[in-house]
Amino acid sequence: MTRKTVPAIRDTSPAKDVQAVGLDRALRQLVGYTMKRATNLMQADATRALEPLGLRLTTFSALSVICDTPDVTQSQLASSLNMERSNTVLIIDALEEAGLIGRHRMLTDRRSFALRATLAGMKRRKAAVAALEAHEDHMLSDLNTEDRATLVSLLRRIDKAE
Repeated sequence: MTRKTVPAIRDTSPAKDVQAVGLDRALRQLVGYTMKRATNLMQADATRALEPLGLRLTTFSALSVICDTPDVTQSQLASSLNMERSNTVLIIDALEEAGLIGRHRMLTDRRSFALRATLAGMKRRKAAVAALEAHEDHMLSDLNTEDRATLVSLLRRIDKAE
């Protein structure tokens, strides 16, 4: 069997060693664009940190609120995480199937469920917090403690403006 050889296509793109950073120079002057890039990097690394624990950012966030607020309702959880209630139900189902939370009917309102972390859920959340703290230490290593506090304060001001 003979192989046909395909002629090589000449690569006319910029040299491979040239960084693409300069291509979006104008966009990097925009706060929203720069925040999006930073968020993408932070989320990708956080996702890698949580994966060995069987959690995603959304399931970790929900588990954290449930650990901190025993008997929180599904509606309260959705509101606190700024999520659609229907999406929250899927997250709650996943946490319950993993044995990390329990769902119990509210005595005062039989239509609502109270959510409470199990012991396994509290342990998993503790491990996830440690993993995320290590992730943030790595990702924010160029920022000192004061810089981090300033960053959080500024982001909260944007969040509050909404």
